[in-house]
Amino acid sequence: MSLRAQPAEQTATLPDGRVVAVRVGIADDSYIPKRELDTVVLELAADGEHLAAVTTVLDAGDEREARALLREVVSGLESGDLEPTAAAIEPLADRIAAT
Repeated sequence: MSLRAQPAEQTATLPDGRVVAVRVGIADDSYIPKRELDTVVLELAADGEHLAAVTTVLDAGDEREARALLREVVSGLESGDLEPTAAAIEPLADRIAAT
């Protein structure tokens, strides 16, 4: 199993009550078959709108690291330590999350 077949996904409830969907998985690209992609992105969405997306340093096979990144982002969003913006989540996406 890899992030191609099963992205890491969870929701976070922000301190203001908004619910944000957090996804760590293979980037969607309608021009390239998913089996050929290895770019893993971290995405945030709320109320049907895309809030942020950043490329990570992870590969499709880095499932454990992706789930650790997901937990870290959800925890930060829920505590208010992270804003639901690309600028806030990018530093986390630029390193391998501790497992």
